[in-house]
Amino acid sequence: MTTKNEIAAIVAGETGMTKADAAAAVNSTIDAIAGSLIAGVKVQIAGLGVFGVKATAARKGRNPASGQVVDVPAGKKITFKPASDLKGRL
Repeated sequence: MTTKNEIAAIVAGETGMTKADAAAAVNSTIDAIAGSLIAGVKVQIAGLGVFGVKATAARKGRNPASGQVVDVPAGKKITFKPASDLKGRL
């Protein structure tokens, strides 16, 4: 797994930015993506894919420890659809 700090180090190395500036840029990018998703707006990044938010319906679940049936409330989940170019390179 690649961490946020490792991404910042890669950005710094490829752009000549300081590691601190690269970390700030990475943090700002992540904050912008998260803010858009919280607002319910899709985020499309060319060459990477599309992030979105999908509503999930209420459902019945099961407690794995006790086997008891529990109600799972409706909610939201983050979705990601990779760009076809990225899928082709995997």
